[in-house]
Amino acid sequence: MDFLGVDVKELITNLGLWGVFGIIFAESSIIFFLPGDSLLFIAGLLASQQLYSVVYLIIGSLIAAVIGNNFGYGIGRRFGEGLFEKDKFLFKKEYSIKAHHFFEKYGALTIIMARFIPVIRTFAPIVAGIGKMNYRLFLIYNVIGALIWILLLSLAGYYLGEIVPNVDRYLLPIVAGIIILSVLPGIVAYLKNRKQS
Repeated sequence: MDFLGVDVKELITNLGLWGVFGIIFAESSIIFFLPGDSLLFIAGLLASQQLYSVVYLIIGSLIAAVIGNNFGYGIGRRFGEGLFEKDKFLFKKEYSIKAHHFFEKYGALTIIMARFIPVIRTFAPIVAGIGKMNYRLFLIYNVIGALIWILLLSLAGYYLGEIVPNVDRYLLPIVAGIIILSVLPGIVAYLKNRKQS
C-alpha cells in the first residue's frame, strides 16, 4: 500500500496502534501539521484487512483525541493570549485569529466543527482555554466532536476496504480527496473574507 513513496501499511504496522494514537493525540493538542484525517481513514482501511481490530482503533483514537484536546485547552487556560503575542514555530497569531473568528461565528459548536478542519482542529481547544470556556461544556463538545470525526473517517476506510477489492490501488486519489475535502472549508472561508474586505 504505497502513498507518496511510503509503504503506509508497513509504516502503520511498524508504528502499531500506539503510533496511530500518538499522532492523533499530537494533532489534537499542538502539532497542527500532522495528517489526522487521512491517517484515520487509512488505519480503518488496514483494520478491514485484519491488521488489527477496528474497535480498538476507534476506542484508542477517541481517548487520544479527547486527551489531546484537553491538553490544548489546558495550555490555553494556563498560558493565555501570551502564546500568540509573537509568532513562534507552532503558535502563530494568524492561527489564533482564525480560531477566534470560528468561535465568534459558531460558539461552543466550534469544538465539534473544528474536528473536520485542519489547523482549526488543533487551535480551537487552545482558544477555548484562553477564553476560559466552561470546562464541562468544552468536554461534552470535545467528546461528541471526536467521536463523530473518528467514527466517520475510520469506518469509511474500514467499510470501503471490505467492499472494494484491492482498494489500496486507489489509495492516492482517495487520500487526495480527503485532503481536498479537509482544506475546502478553509479555502471557502478565506475567499468569503477576501470578498467582504
